Amino acid sequence: MNPKIGILGGGQLARMMALSGYPLGFEFVFFDPSANACAGQLGELMVADYHNEVALEEFCQKVDIVTIDFENVPVDTLRFVQKKKPVFPSPDVLEIAQDRLTEKQFCRNHGIPTAEFEIINSCSELKFAAKKFNYDGILKTRRMGYDGKGQFRIDSAESINSVPDELYSQDLILEQRVPFVREVSVIVARNGLGAIKTWPLCENKHKDGILTTTIVPAKSSPLDEETTSHAVKLAEVLNYVGVLVIEFFQTNEQVFVNEMAPRVHNSGHWTIEGAHTSQFENHLRAGLNLPLGSTAMNGMAAMLNWIGAFPDNVLSIIEPDLYWHLYGKEPRPGRKIGHSTLLAPTPQELHDKIVNLVKKLGVQL
Repeated sequence: MNPKIGILGGGQLARMMALSGYPLGFEFVFFDPSANACAGQLGELMVADYHNEVALEEFCQKVDIVTIDFENVPVDTLRFVQKKKPVFPSPDVLEIAQDRLTEKQFCRNHGIPTAEFEIINSCSELKFAAKKFNYDGILKTRRMGYDGKGQFRIDSAESINSVPDELYSQDLILEQRVPFVREVSVIVARNGLGAIKTWPLCENKHKDGILTTTIVPAKSSPLDEETTSHAVKLAEVLNYVGVLVIEFFQTNEQVFVNEMAPRVHNSGHWTIEGAHTSQFENHLRAGLNLPLGSTAMNGMAAMLNWIGAFPDNVLSIIEPDLYWHLYGKEPRPGRKIGHSTLLAPTPQELHDKIVNLVKKLGVQL
């Protein structure tokens, strides 16, 4: 009998999981508070609040196993579901990843470096910590921040005045800014039997806190082996099941964990066409304790995010090894509505393809 997989969250990640699972005979049910969740275009969508236990009970009766498509699913919801059906990743992992402080403490407790940080509960504490960090830090909410949300750059004593007073009602953390050369991510897949696969290191570029471009493999650095080993270690000590993505800052001499994503990740979208097995398929394989597919790739790949709106001529451009992914989401500022992937055998050819595509689309990255 084909496994039926439940996904808490009905966004583009759930959508791409389903697209990778249907060819394998898997079936899907999505659970999301929004009737407009884009994954609902691909299968059954249950619309209810994440704390609606009656709806969650019905959801559990429909599926064999449950996963998530974003890390801010309430931990209590996942614990409730776990009593009924196997879930991956575990609620304990989610609890760590949902709090920037807990996440950093966990990393440090296992010998994995992070940026320096201070807990902030008031404006006076922020002033003290900012001075300690020579006014070179980023104030972040400990919870619910992603894609640059809930973050304030602290670069002077005056910049503290721009922090809204109501923000201090939330749990905050001030991170000392890391003078990084680049940001990279490691995508790790681990199943319940302990088998692990990693994809080549990804180099990421952001604009306004949102990922815009990923190039794979990243240009080689002496820190790459250490970076990947930190990610694998985290997957092991978390007893992780599924795909885990760790974002790192690399300086000229050191590597620091930025944050972890206990789910498939934007920086891994290129794997759909660029690797023998996508992050989405291996995430499902891991949860079902199936053998993990090869993560090898041929040549190079670039993933370009489309944020807010598509260029008018987006689907009129046909190029070899260019792939479009539209998520079926209404355009709006700051919203990820699709991506494209470019493949090429060499770094120079990939660069030329990106330049050519951007020129034809009339956009800036």
